[in-house]
Amino acid sequence: MSKGLEYFKQVYGEVPGWVQKMHDYSPVVLDHYTAIRGEIMQDGALTRKEKDVLIAGMNAARLYPRSMVYHTKGAIDFGSTIPELVEYFLVAYLYGGNASLQVSLEALAYALELKGVQVEQPTTDLETVEALFDTMITWLGDEDTTFLVDSLEVIQSGDEAQIEAKLLGDGHVSTRLKHLAMVGNYTTQLRGADAAPWMEKARQAGASEADLADVGYICILTAGIPSWFELSDSLKLADK
Repeated sequence: MSKGLEYFKQVYGEVPGWVQKMHDYSPVVLDHYTAIRGEIMQDGALTRKEKDVLIAGMNAARLYPRSMVYHTKGAIDFGSTIPELVEYFLVAYLYGGNASLQVSLEALAYALELKGVQVEQPTTDLETVEALFDTMITWLGDEDTTFLVDSLEVIQSGDEAQIEAKLLGDGHVSTRLKHLAMVGNYTTQLRGADAAPWMEKARQAGASEADLADVGYICILTAGIPSWFELSDSLKLADK
């Protein structure tokens, strides 16, 4: 088995079809892709755990479950807890509303399965934020649901400023990482001009330029090189 195929077998437990096809048509391309992915996903300014869970949340925000589920496995494998994962999905909700939260349920169910917990899927469509939150709270069982319960109460108030402050506030996940998640949400959608003010908010929340650069790198993996163009416009030059 080639190094590229072996790498992805270790990451996902099997060789995904898209990897096998890339190898079959051009092993060289797969080797180069594997090399850049391996470099980006190692510990840097952000840890491997943080990178996987950030990508999972970004993909919930942009309604792309395929990549979301892959990186949910990585997040769990590298130590993310269920309450942490949920808070990243609440950031996705802040960006994409109920649709993003609905998509995230697939990842949450999978994450719980990886933890040995089987959940009962809802029998009806979850059309309200209350129904979505109730499902998550039920699924979490004995896990800490305090942040979920408090967040729903603030969301029901309808005060947008309070909602943003709550969902991006410190919980199981730091406000710094949540602001970086918002940067990624806009960047993966190639909305660099909208990402710029969130980059400044992230700086104010304690994020470094190296943190922001790492967000740009992981965006490349899930949304391509154009996402780096969008983020880099507002990234400061590195000190030499």
